[in-house]
Amino acid sequence: MNLLAVERIKLFSTRSPWWCALITLALTIGFAAIIAGATPSDAQLTLPATQFGGSQFGIAVVMVLAALAVTTEYRFNTIRTTFQAVPHRSPALIAKAVVVALVALVIGEIAAFGALGLGMLMRPNDNLGLHTAQDWMNVAGLGPVFAISAVLAVALGILIRHSAGAIALLLIYYLAVEELVQLIPKIGAHIHEWMPFNVANKFLRGSAVVDGPAPSDSPLSPGWALAYFAGIAIVFLLVALGVAKKRDA
Repeated sequence: MNLLAVERIKLFSTRSPWWCALITLALTIGFAAIIAGATPSDAQLTLPATQFGGSQFGIAVVMVLAALAVTTEYRFNTIRTTFQAVPHRSPALIAKAVVVALVALVIGEIAAFGALGLGMLMRPNDNLGLHTAQDWMNVAGLGPVFAISAVLAVALGILIRHSAGAIALLLIYYLAVEELVQLIPKIGAHIHEWMPFNVANKFLRGSAVVDGPAPSDSPLSPGWALAYFAGIAIVFLLVALGVAKKRDA
């Protein structure tokens, strides 16, 4: 608990978490407003469409927040003090991952329900609401996906240790690599089925989406999709912990 408290204090002693949180909320809720306003009056705004900003851009900003939570410590050498206080290193880094994941979870839930609330306010006659289990996953599921994405970003930050490199790699992979994989002849589509964020999209969106992000082609059920995504994050974190123990701070 002491380590969690320390990591919380360190995280919120810098400006980057606050700015990233505000940008995430602005993107998620702002895109909901844009989509609601752009939807013709004779058409119906769908619930997944209100979550477009969070699932497409909010995740990217949250991963930037998570990566900076680690790389700034290496940049300013404060990580050395942490490792002197916790020589085994892993507990401190796990505490950091937990704190960042919880912050990302809260940001995700506020963003998702804020976007839904604004959509309902702007389009009161479109029957927006949480009527089914899939509706709940579309909205409430954004928080867990944010949290797991943050753990992935923390792991990458531990491995790379440089802010620019970690952020560039995260954004290139998230925004481009998974889509480009589909262009590989013969095997690209099969590889894409198991790419982490494509699988996470299966948890959020299910098998079909109207007026929202493209549906996932993952063969997993939504529950197993979330478990698979979390498993990948845990594996990356374990690898990062092993590397952190073996090299100099």
